[in-house]
Amino acid sequence: MGRPGGGLAMLHADVAVFERGWLSSNNILIRGRDSTALIDTGYVTHAPQTLALVESALAGRALDTILNTHLHSDHCGGNAALQARYPAVRTLIPPGASQHVRDWDPHALTYVPTGQSCARFGFDALLLPGTEVKLGDMRWQVHAAPGHDPHSVILFEPASRLLVSADALWERGFGVVFPELEGLDAFEHVGHTIDLIEALAPTQVIPGHGPVFTDVSGAIVRARDRLAGFVASPEKHIRHAAKVLLKFKLLEMQELEFASFVAWAQATPYFALIAQRHLPLADAARWIDELIQDLIRAGAAAREGSLIRNVG
Repeated sequence: MGRPGGGLAMLHADVAVFERGWLSSNNILIRGRDSTALIDTGYVTHAPQTLALVESALAGRALDTILNTHLHSDHCGGNAALQARYPAVRTLIPPGASQHVRDWDPHALTYVPTGQSCARFGFDALLLPGTEVKLGDMRWQVHAAPGHDPHSVILFEPASRLLVSADALWERGFGVVFPELEGLDAFEHVGHTIDLIEALAPTQVIPGHGPVFTDVSGAIVRARDRLAGFVASPEKHIRHAAKVLLKFKLLEMQELEFASFVAWAQATPYFALIAQRHLPLADAARWIDELIQDLIRAGAAAREGSLIRNVG
């Protein structure tokens, strides 16, 4: 499930996808005649592997552009390392959180609230929805894709009908709808983004996580079914989101003392926020323990004595 080294998929003479797993997002490398670009850069602890993958694929060429679909830690954690390796690289980010990047506010950027890390990076320009951006020799449409993240974008190349969907659509679902955890109504935005993807009618999708897929209509049906389930039972989404945060930490650390894992969760603001908004009567430690037991039963974690280990 971690796949830090990444599996390589060649979708087009100019487009290579490094499938990274779930701690790091997929990375999409675009190589044109005169320029190169990388879409999303993975998690900070995988930055050395990201550098190695990019350097090997570029074969001596420079990286000219970094582009982030959104600013969650698993999509931009390699920015700083790549900027250090390629000092002339230009970095483009969606506009919504640009001031927080400029000021470097890890609380507003959600890195502290989620208990995750991201090395400080800068940016050169904004990736504005409704515009086009040239990456390599290809021109990509930039579309707003709120839901999972209110400021996320997706990228569509109309000639090849290739879509970079980030976490708005995976082969079997979509990313946690984080605004919902903060008490904001965002399920409707997820639905609108799925509608947008259906209207674009891509023939091939590069998701933020997982393999590239072509059964777009099937993915859309599965995503709508999943969304309907969350709308009908928001508590299912809340529990799912909390387990995703726990699993992410396990992917990062690989093993932790059980007591330390519970203490980390209790000290992580998003868990307190979830408990305060959605579980006011729950005992936080007991609830976190229940979530960890769910991960163990699902085969996503294992307990060995006092240790909790990542599985998969």
